[in-house]
Amino acid sequence: MTNSKDFSAPEPRRLACARCGTEFGCDLSGTCWCAEETAKLPIPVESEDCLCRECLRKAAEEAHSPDGARA
Repeated sequence: MTNSKDFSAPEPRRLACARCGTEFGCDLSGTCWCAEETAKLPIPVESEDCLCRECLRKAAEEAHSPDGARA
């Protein structure tokens, strides 16, 4: 029998935003900050990896703008 105390929660994976390079953590256990965001995008978007909170929000705004232009 395995003792559950022997297992620790995995460390959040360290990522760099695909757009601005800001470093942030991604918790693969399902409690990542992005799960609480109202801004949602399909991942990956045009070969991008995860975005930081600010870039995710900007990308969602761009996706909903009439011309879809990046600021």
